[in-house]
Amino acid sequence: MARLVRYVSAPKRTIVDLLGDGRGRALAAVAFGWFLSISTRMIYPALLPSIRSTYGLTLTTAGLLLTVLWLAYGVGQLPGGMLADWAGERPVLVASSLLAAAMLALVVIAESPPVLFVGTALFGLATATYGVSRFTVLKDIYPDRLGTATGVTMAAGDVGNAVMPPAAGFLAGSVAWQYGFGFVIPFFVVAAVALWLTIPSGSVDTVPIREAFSVGDLAPLFRRPVVRHSIVLLVLWATVVQAFIGFYPTYLIDVKGLPSTTATVLFGFFFALGSLVKPVAGRAYDRVGVRYPLAVMMGVTALTLAALPFASGLPSFVMLTVLASAILGYETVVISNLTDRLPDGSRGTKLGALRTVYVMLGALSPVAFGGIADRGYFDEGFLGIAAVSALVVAFVLVYVDY
Repeated sequence: MARLVRYVSAPKRTIVDLLGDGRGRALAAVAFGWFLSISTRMIYPALLPSIRSTYGLTLTTAGLLLTVLWLAYGVGQLPGGMLADWAGERPVLVASSLLAAAMLALVVIAESPPVLFVGTALFGLATATYGVSRFTVLKDIYPDRLGTATGVTMAAGDVGNAVMPPAAGFLAGSVAWQYGFGFVIPFFVVAAVALWLTIPSGSVDTVPIREAFSVGDLAPLFRRPVVRHSIVLLVLWATVVQAFIGFYPTYLIDVKGLPSTTATVLFGFFFALGSLVKPVAGRAYDRVGVRYPLAVMMGVTALTLAALPFASGLPSFVMLTVLASAILGYETVVISNLTDRLPDGSRGTKLGALRTVYVMLGALSPVAFGGIADRGYFDEGFLGIAAVSALVVAFVLVYVDY
């Protein structure tokens, strides 16, 4: 009976710890900012058919647009981490939200492919600074609940991904695709205000500018086995997830013949499931570590992607969408582990450097996947990323022992 009482009361204690001492408001603001940052990037795949039609883009060029978005997001990780170490997370998070609003406005008014690509790149850079600071600020606010707090924040992003792409798809179908981006802009401004009001200005011990913007100590970082293993894991994961997310709605529409509304709803449903998967993944990391959660998640992903080309009918796609959501808990585990192992003071710079590497390398997969699809090998593309997922499982079981 005592064990049962402890089991039942554990979630309640976790909630109290997350919300206590005024930390809940800061967590909500950080989560809302991430809700917008990631879900707006996920609007791109949902609107890709409309964007292709407007500008006459091939699948390869459409894939290049996604690659530009994620490359810019990767490039901005290191300077974003440096800025967080130097100035603190609050001004960086606020600036990221305001710049994202401005750059998204440029995407909305774009009248040619070059302007669209430039606006997309600048939007990716603007949101990049948020990616690092949200992790490091949570480490300062929740030193003993980092995995759980990270999972909650990332789950908020998946709630956004569940809601925003279908909403954007509806606006694109009923008015124009530009409205699918435009309606988000005011929310970024609201996020900036909330972040400024709730995050303590002294939430991090900042470092001098010369030290913050120094990269001289990054080489020893990459020599650490746990860092090398994490980079491999994250590069392979980013390769799979960016190809899958980038083209899943287009695949369902162009190859499987689903209506665009159904495809975007399934896409949103995929992320809605992530809002459940990520807190569970964060909790699993806090309790059992890295190895077995990653092996399970990527094993399920490999089987799901391999089955996708052979599936037909809406019930099958619903089931496979449920199973594919396992991949959404992966980053929560690996990044929580990395953040725990990085030193105070330079944590933002180091995490930014690591994120730059894996996000940029993974960003190459959409244009490659689009090129394969353009040549009539859409199904084979999914089989290929299924094989990469299986490779991750093997790597985890052989090399990861923590």
